[in-house]
Amino acid sequence: MRGVGGGFMVDPVVIEHLAEALCGVSAVLFTFIATFSRSEKAELVVQNIIFTTLILAAVVMWWLYLSEGTLWGSNYLPLPLSVVCIVLAISARMNIKGENVSFGANPHSIRRREEE
Repeated sequence: MRGVGGGFMVDPVVIEHLAEALCGVSAVLFTFIATFSRSEKAELVVQNIIFTTLILAAVVMWWLYLSEGTLWGSNYLPLPLSVVCIVLAISARMNIKGENVSFGANPHSIRRREEE
């Protein structure tokens, strides 16, 4: 089947399943990042995989939107979720290694101060 401009058209359902698969892979890897962080090399590889799959998911969701497909029955969801994927991809590249980034009160340090 040929689409506009002579290119091949892809069924929006296939694009939807691709977006769901990319998001699912990213979610599973994000869940187990602490396990991979035991080795710096493994953690870096997994961070790169998460980053890549989330960026691809964002691109696929735009493709889904442009092909007038739906994500979970909604034609509105692909665009906001693509932005969420980009934000998560950026956060996946951050390697804070236990640094205090919140600068808030730490319950453990409060207890130690009270004991002193």
